[in-house]
Amino acid sequence: MDAKLARQKEIDDWLPISSSRNAKWWYSAFHNVTAMVGAGVLGLPYAMSELGWGPGVVIMVLSWIITLYTLWQMVEMHEMVPGKRFDRYHELGQHAFGEKLGLYIVVPQQLVVEVGVDIVYMVTGGKSLKKFHDTVCGTCKPIKLTYFIMIFASVHFVLSHLPNFNSISGVSLAAAVMSLSYSTIAWGASVDKGVQEDVEYGYKAKSTAGTVFNFFSALGEVAFAYAGHNVVLEIQATIPSTPEKPSKGPMWRGVIVAYIVVALCYFPVALIGYWMFGNAVSDNILISLENPAWLIAMANMFVVIHVIGSYQVLFQTPLILSSQIFPTTHGFVCLHAGLCYASV
Repeated sequence: MDAKLARQKEIDDWLPISSSRNAKWWYSAFHNVTAMVGAGVLGLPYAMSELGWGPGVVIMVLSWIITLYTLWQMVEMHEMVPGKRFDRYHELGQHAFGEKLGLYIVVPQQLVVEVGVDIVYMVTGGKSLKKFHDTVCGTCKPIKLTYFIMIFASVHFVLSHLPNFNSISGVSLAAAVMSLSYSTIAWGASVDKGVQEDVEYGYKAKSTAGTVFNFFSALGEVAFAYAGHNVVLEIQATIPSTPEKPSKGPMWRGVIVAYIVVALCYFPVALIGYWMFGNAVSDNILISLENPAWLIAMANMFVVIHVIGSYQVLFQTPLILSSQIFPTTHGFVCLHAGLCYASV
């Protein structure tokens, strides 16, 4: 048992999540904003066009409430066993289902979510860079999207060398500010553009089957916009904890602030965007907003900065999971930029 505890301490001291436990409550706030508010917010008006006013508003409000409640559950479970901190999802899974079954149940699902979201962010970052380039230089020679994705990826070759979660706090803070900024630009520019002529509301599909399909498609889009719980335990793991002052106090304070920011980002974009453009809204509200060009270019660059931060926050977890796949001290672990380093 002593050897096992010593081995676990070595891993915790090395991993980017638990190697530094001096985070403040506001770290929780902007890490959660960065993890949750992503490019999905720009697709919420399109989701509203598939749902209609009544179901759309209900689902938006319910999603906010349900995800806040489930996040509170995760915060409470982090230290539900006295003297033990569940710093990672698979540890909670192992506590619930057993040493091996917990890994088999949790790790594949979490990896699918983490890697899938980061692939989307990689493409989104490249698309936003391309949109910025095309907007500020309309007469320039067109460049393939592939190259913009590579430019976006190259940033992470630098950021991947930061040693732990707390060391990316500045990047995460910038990303959180950018998310609020481009969301404000999205709904503010929509208000400035005004309600479009011949705007139509209601169900887009003309058939029952099409309406049902659009309904489930919109549910997926809203769920993607609210995806951020997959790093909650890892964020809380960076906060110091004692029996007198458990980590759930500052963590929950940060979550409340984060969810206020989420509401300020999501509801105005979804409701105002749908109100102004109706069923004609694009799946990315910034595409529907073509003017003023300088403002749209700025919003797209804000999206790029935010997605850089989100990518770093979300891709800390595959590195953590790799410690279970390669448990030896002298193994090879793939960092978030895709580079493989020897962990010595």
